[in-house]
Amino acid sequence: MTIQWFPGHMAKARREVTEKLKLVDIIFELVDARIPVSSSNPMLQEIIQQKPRLILLNKADMADRQLTDEWIAYYAKQGLTALAINSQAGKGMKQIIHSAEILLKEKRMRDKAKGLRPRAIKAMIIGIPNVGKSTLINRLAKRNRAKTGNMPGVTKAQQWIKVGKELELLDTPGILWPKFEDPIIGYKLALTGAIKDTLLNMQDIAEFGLQFLLNHYPKKLLERYQLVELPTNLLNVFGDIAISSGYVTSEDEPDYEKTAERIVRDIRMQKFGNLTFDFPESIEE
Repeated sequence: MTIQWFPGHMAKARREVTEKLKLVDIIFELVDARIPVSSSNPMLQEIIQQKPRLILLNKADMADRQLTDEWIAYYAKQGLTALAINSQAGKGMKQIIHSAEILLKEKRMRDKAKGLRPRAIKAMIIGIPNVGKSTLINRLAKRNRAKTGNMPGVTKAQQWIKVGKELELLDTPGILWPKFEDPIIGYKLALTGAIKDTLLNMQDIAEFGLQFLLNHYPKKLLERYQLVELPTNLLNVFGDIAISSGYVTSEDEPDYEKTAERIVRDIRMQKFGNLTFDFPESIEE
């Protein structure tokens, strides 16, 4: 799968982020806990320069808990702080401010030595579309200050939002990158809903999802579709799922399009339980 685009608003957002960096103390990088690497913009380090960074593994309730713990340990080895949060349910919100204070402790001590008054932490939230930035902001601010939606691209402009006296947040539009060099990243983003379905071939995405389940979560695949044994041919399992779901054409042939939509929907709606698609060991290798 090759997906290549860089909409004008994303190019503008990158410029604005770069310009606003001098106004903030810390970067909150929001990623999807199911795909921590695939949902992290590879241009981020270049954009944020030397600013402290706190990685927020959002939607942790949908991810494999063991692998989330492994990711937090992995980031710690890289000298980075990562937190597992669920902005939808408001879990982990208190840890965010506490962790930010720890990361900025030395800077605050320097400011105090210069005679500067303590002030609220100014943070910039960065993340790809549909990762949950607006939901997180609303949870932290305890009000609906940011627009939310389950479609990529809801936030279109920057806005400052106060979170009590301790924190001020600068929201930014979701920023993707010009091209997916690795098609696997595109598939993972598609499976988790970060890319609009209209840009995709749903059967390709479903095939990738089935192969992933077969390789990493075979028991869940068997249980969900009540398969007698693990398939050796993905086309056959497509047919089995189509027939068991009643997705057949007028010629009594499997309706692969509807079946593909169901497989992707099942993955997104956690019908297989909690899944994680990125693995720390693959990065270390």
